[in-house]
Amino acid sequence: MTVLTSSFDALWQARYGLPLSEADLPHNAVLQSLLEHRSVRAFLPDALPAGALEAGVAAAQSASTSSNLQVWSVIAIRDPARRARFAELSGGQRHIEQAPLFLAWVLDLSRLRRLGDAREQATDGLDYLETFVVGSVDTALAAQNAAVAFESLGLGIVYIGGMRNHPEIVAEELGLPAGSLVLFGMCVGHPDPALPATVKPRLPQSVVLHHDRYGATDELQQCRAYDEQMQQAQSRQGRAVQPWSEAVVQRVAGPASLSGRDRLREAVAALGFELR
Repeated sequence: MTVLTSSFDALWQARYGLPLSEADLPHNAVLQSLLEHRSVRAFLPDALPAGALEAGVAAAQSASTSSNLQVWSVIAIRDPARRARFAELSGGQRHIEQAPLFLAWVLDLSRLRRLGDAREQATDGLDYLETFVVGSVDTALAAQNAAVAFESLGLGIVYIGGMRNHPEIVAEELGLPAGSLVLFGMCVGHPDPALPATVKPRLPQSVVLHHDRYGATDELQQCRAYDEQMQQAQSRQGRAVQPWSEAVVQRVAGPASLSGRDRLREAVAALGFELR
């Protein structure tokens, strides 16, 4: 069952650094659980509750899917040696080894290709960028539904984008067919209470929420205020203090800052995606 550790007002304050300004803002257990989300990187060794994986996948399959194509798959990885291997491939992220369950979320166009072959019908539409985008969106929607389901059971998760550091090696390790790609991983387990994760502040809604037309008039000022909020949060957590705007600009500075993912187009082509 859901384990909520803070009130809705406290969670709003943690996200935005301000108390609720709308007295009549609707909220319920679902919204509170969503605001409670934090990335967990310290797990207990305990196995997941019976049926938790299947419940998470059911939630994933209940997500929206474009044209009901369902072009994703997920691989549950429990083997310690395999998790250790993926920890190294993802840049030494040891929480992959620590979590009892690691999920590889796969953009999977290969299933439709096989169905077309079985029916002796063309599936050339799979070779276009549009279908790749559809598959990426479908996979992300499914994974986020699963994340919400796991958190509702009192479990913690963290996404692992490092699975794209070496896409071909990951695909070979998992025996993926052509036309499939691990978009990201997900650690799942019981959070270690000795090393609790915290709710991370987010940009003000005024930066990301636009009405009728896009506008960025006060964006720099709002981002500077967010820099201060993030630095305060980092200081409270005993972490190195760095303005958010500085960190994210450094993250997209150039090919060297992409952890090997600057060659993703090449890797995607090698894995059977033409992207016309």
